[in-house]
Amino acid sequence: MKKKYLKLLIVALVSSFCVVIFSKLRDVERSQKDLLKSPSVPTATPRKPTTVVISTIKKKMESTMPYELPPLTISEAFRKDVPKNGAFWNRKLHSLLRQFDSGIDNQAHKHPREKFHCQPESFELLQTNIQDIQSYPPLYGDFLQSMECRDPPLLINQPDKCASESGPGQIFLLFAIKSIPKHFERRQAVRETWGREGLYENGLQIRTVFLLGRSSVDDPNLDKLVSFEAQQFRDILVWDFHDSFYNLTLKEHVFFKWLLDDCPRVSFIFKGDDDVFANTQAILDHLQSLEPEKATALYTGQVISDASPLRDPKIKYYVPQSFYEGPYPPYAGGGGFLFSGNLLPSLYHVSFYIPFFPIDDVYNGMCFKALGISATKHDGFKTFDIRAQDRENPCVHKDLLLVHQRDPQQTMRLWRNMHSAMLTC
Repeated sequence: MKKKYLKLLIVALVSSFCVVIFSKLRDVERSQKDLLKSPSVPTATPRKPTTVVISTIKKKMESTMPYELPPLTISEAFRKDVPKNGAFWNRKLHSLLRQFDSGIDNQAHKHPREKFHCQPESFELLQTNIQDIQSYPPLYGDFLQSMECRDPPLLINQPDKCASESGPGQIFLLFAIKSIPKHFERRQAVRETWGREGLYENGLQIRTVFLLGRSSVDDPNLDKLVSFEAQQFRDILVWDFHDSFYNLTLKEHVFFKWLLDDCPRVSFIFKGDDDVFANTQAILDHLQSLEPEKATALYTGQVISDASPLRDPKIKYYVPQSFYEGPYPPYAGGGGFLFSGNLLPSLYHVSFYIPFFPIDDVYNGMCFKALGISATKHDGFKTFDIRAQDRENPCVHKDLLLVHQRDPQQTMRLWRNMHSAMLTC
């Protein structure tokens, strides 16, 4: 009898546990549906669940097999803008340009990726080429030693991100947001506001991805939390390198490769930071207004012209004179900019002949200029923010495409006020 009662008790407990779990899942599903019914937010079209892929060594080897790249021409204007002198980066660039001009890669039918081997440069080699390297900040040493490492494993992928019910190639705009593991609150604010995925007016599909490396050595390990977040929201990409300011250029390079592999026919890409506020509808309106010839060669944002390296070692954007000497090309501020998806193959190709630079938006400007694409100014991009008295004014933001910087609470409040039925501008 005791055994019989014990069995009944176990069955009752298991049944109760299942009921509780089912109830919780139903509550989550109901809350997600309620969010999608909000009148201020576009309704997302259903799509198949995306599988989070944790790369294995075998998967990495398969994904790094070379594929054909388009023919490439590197503009004379870019070549002339980077002087030939004794600075380390300048010498490295002109060495790669000589390789390109000689056609060695084409003659050997090699993918340009094959010239780079992820073997850290020895300090002795660097000291031979940069006599004052001991005066460089420590992070510069890490950057210099890993400049040849261009293909870190993709640890978490979203291979179906650009799939849609109407078939591949239907994504109009991809929001690609640079983030770091500990910035969950910022990512969530983007998901709930301007970065919400779905089907917008005129049948335009929008998708969002967050680009991450691994936690830096001085931060707690958040790998498990990030993995859970990726499974929950299906919008996280993680590569196996330490997420740091000087690795943002590497993040740019591997993102180009991911686009070619998993989202090759997206029409436009918005690249930005996780602390910007973007006006989604204004961005869509601008993109739809473009004439065809401008749409196919788009590179736009708040353009920084006539910039030069900053030589103060105390500031974030410090570039030593023995590392790089010369002006910067005009470039769109890295807080947020737009470019055409059809430029992706050429951008990825040309990035193999331009050495990594420690400032990612400057590096982007170099890549676009090397392709003969000029950065075009758009007054709706405010990467250096707007007047303090206008920062909480939703009517001022109605005419802007982007402002930088906003914390998650400001983003939520601004989005809510901009989409309020009571707002009169």
